[in-house]
This record gives sequence, structure tokens and C-alpha cells, in this order.
Amino acid sequence: MSSTASGKNGTWRNWSGNVAARPAREVTPASVEELADAVRKAAEDGLKVKAVGSGHSFTSIAATDGVLIRPQLLTGIRNIDRAAGEVTVEAGTPLKRLNMALAREGLSLANMGDIMEQTVSGATSTGTHGTGRESGSIAAQIRGLELVTADGSLLTCSEKEHPDVFAAARIGLGALGIITAITFAVEPIFLLTAREEPMPFDRVVAEFDQLWAENEHFEFYWFPHTGSTNTKRNNRSAGPEQPVGQLAGWFEDEFLSNGVFQVAQWVGRAAPATIPTIARVSSKALSARTYTDIPYKVFTSPRRVRFVEMEYAVPRAAVTEVLRELRTMVGRSGLRISFPVEVRTAPADDITLSTASGRDSAYIAVHLVKGTPYQAYFTAAERIFTAYEGRPHWGKVHTRDAEYLAGVYPRFGEFAALRDRLDPDRRFQNDYVRRVLGA
Repeated sequence: MSSTASGKNGTWRNWSGNVAARPAREVTPASVEELADAVRKAAEDGLKVKAVGSGHSFTSIAATDGVLIRPQLLTGIRNIDRAAGEVTVEAGTPLKRLNMALAREGLSLANMGDIMEQTVSGATSTGTHGTGRESGSIAAQIRGLELVTADGSLLTCSEKEHPDVFAAARIGLGALGIITAITFAVEPIFLLTAREEPMPFDRVVAEFDQLWAENEHFEFYWFPHTGSTNTKRNNRSAGPEQPVGQLAGWFEDEFLSNGVFQVAQWVGRAAPATIPTIARVSSKALSARTYTDIPYKVFTSPRRVRFVEMEYAVPRAAVTEVLRELRTMVGRSGLRISFPVEVRTAPADDITLSTASGRDSAYIAVHLVKGTPYQAYFTAAERIFTAYEGRPHWGKVHTRDAEYLAGVYPRFGEFAALRDRLDPDRRFQNDYVRRVLGA
């Protein structure tokens, strides 16, 4: 699932294939010292620098024509401090490896996103999140981090050490430096019971506040062209463990969610008129189920169907209005949408450019299968999201610029000032960073 440069012509592509770049050179440092050297050499040669994880962003946030840093040798757990409830990991560690390694040690993150292919630094730098009433994004669980800044020096920060950098660098968009290690808060491993069940759209929207309040982790998928949703509630459980059976798991997670879904996408692309019918069938195919397992096996699932995605955070209080407008827009537009809309939440946090910075948030994500023209749908959706001061996910498709973002992020100026101080020559800039943060 990771992105790779093709080697032949040195072109790097992201996971969904909608972004390509041709770096002047690639560096795969085996140590923090080698990474710092690479940054210093880039400065001598007048080249920009970007680090890339697994290429799971749909924006060009990691693209560069300068030096591309690949962190795959900077992986693994550096230190576990059980007394403090902390684990320090190298920046290139995939979330999957972190989750599995923590589980072996009887530990877990409190919350995570719905896939785990990304590196820890890529996931946190773009604001990757799951859903939670009290627990926020992966970045909100950071207790400390270490980064190489533009002059090649190593800076460590936490709430006590360089707190101004800590406030911003947890979701730093790669604009403040290159992260080399992250310290996460962890806790003894626990069990989650997941309850998945279909529910009418009108009921979910009417009861949203209650569903949110009664569950530690609530999310749902709405199937456009239908009045159907599939809801998921995850809550801590005393056990016993009751994982999804292997056959049932294969049938529901692989066959239905990936296999049949992929075929439905192909049919939908070939014959768009069939999409509403397919959507009705798809929305009925998933039946209710309940299972209990360790966190990463409940929070995350494989995503084999390649897609392109836009996601906005809106104030949580506005989510039902936004969803009703989205449904009306799809109904009137003549668009044929074959991919469900995903809805999640996060509590307000104190990270400067977090999509949940200073406000309780709801996330609404729209997707289309890779290769489908997505501009008309995403543009119409974005118009609705921005009317509610929506904040785009940094790693997903959007058209916003620094002027708009400064208006929806109260601490935008604070981030800009820190960037001026840490990267005055814009060593870590690329076209995307220039667009969203300004030159």
C-alpha cells in the first residue's frame, strides 16, 4: 500500500495516484545525523526538502522537486516508559507496526484512525484522526517530539520544553522541520465492543447528539441516493474477547467491503445510471454485528479500493444542518455518487492548526473511486462545508488558501510567526505549503 518511486524515471506517486513529483534526489537516512546532514546539504545546493511517509495524503503536501527524504530506516520503538505511560518511536514507523508492537507490550493508544498504513510522522503531521467523544486525533496524543530544523539542528519539544513549538509541530504540515521521533501517551491495553448496525439517515440525523453523547466513539456512513446509513459505536468493554470469526471477517471486511465494493465501483464507472440501484443494494448488504477485540482491531480496517477523498471539520453543533444540505445537493445535482459519506467527531484540542483546534468538531468526508472525475461533486460539497467555516483536512483534496484558512483558524498567525523563526528561508516549502500558509 505504500507509495514508491518507480525508479525508471525517479517519479514519486502517492497512494491514490492523483499526485506525482520528480525530486532532484532521494535520501533514505539511517540515523538522525544522516537526516540532519541531508538537510544541510540541500541548503548548500539551494534545494527544498520534504519528507514523505506512505503517500496516503491526497494533497501534494509531500511533493517536491528538491530533496525527498524517505524515513523507512528510521523505524521502531526507541523507549517505553510504563510509569509515565509513554512510548517514543522513530518517525518512519508505520502505525500498523506501532499498534502491533504496543499490543505485544500490553499497551495501546487511546484512539486511532480507520487505517494504519501511514507512518506516525505522516499521520500526525496531517492531522489524521478517528472518531471520539473525549479522545482526539493521533496528534492530540503526542507528549513530545524531536525534529530537525532548517539549519540542520535537532530540536526537542514538549509542554515544558519549547511549548510554542510543541503547540504547532504536532500538526506541522512538514513546514517547521522534519520529525525524527514522537513520544505518545499510551495506556494498558483494553477491549472495545463494536456495534455496527444499519439505521435510517433521518433517524441518525435526528438523534445525532444523543448517539454522540452515549458512545465513546460514534461514526456512520451514509450511502448517497438512499435513506440508509451504517452506524458504528465503539465502547470500552470488560470482555470477554469475541473477535469477528475468520470466515465472517473475510466475508464482511474483504468480500463485501473490498471485493464486492470494488466490482460495484467498476460497474458504476462503466454505467453511472446504475449507481443509485447499486447504492441501495450496498446499503442493505451490511447487516448488524457486534464484536469485542483489542483497539487497533476494532478501530482500523483494510482499504483496498483506491479512492480520492475530501474531508472537512465543521463545528459539531452544525453537523446535522450540513448533512441535510449535502443530501439535498446530491439529490438535485444529477451527480451519481457510488461511495459512502463518512461522519466522525473529535473534541476541541489545543494544537495550533488542528482541524479541531479550539472547537468541538464533526468531520464529513466525501469520496469517489480513483479515476472518477471528482471535481463537480467535491466543489459542490466544499461550497457547503466552507459556508460553515469548515476546516479542510490537510492531507485531503481541497481548494482553500492561506487567506481563507487564516479566517477559520484563530491561531493561524501564531503558526506563521513560528515558521518565520524556524524556517526563514523556506527550506521546507513546496507549492502546497505556499498555498495554505502563504509565501
